[in-house]
Amino acid sequence: MAKRNENDKCEVYFAADIQEKLGIGKTKTYEFLGDVYMQKSPFTVFKIGKLCRIPKASFDRW
Repeated sequence: MAKRNENDKCEVYFAADIQEKLGIGKTKTYEFLGDVYMQKSPFTVFKIGKLCRIPKASFDRW
């Protein structure tokens, strides 16, 4: 996995970012993001193969 640093101007969260923010495990994070992806709510999740990307603006509003 590519390492990111604080200077990167990234407009999406990665699953690991969501995991850290919510304080849940990796498995639960992917289950949660899968549910959000299917329901299209309460925020946006983009799936690229098995990867999940979450727009920061969408997640932060939630």
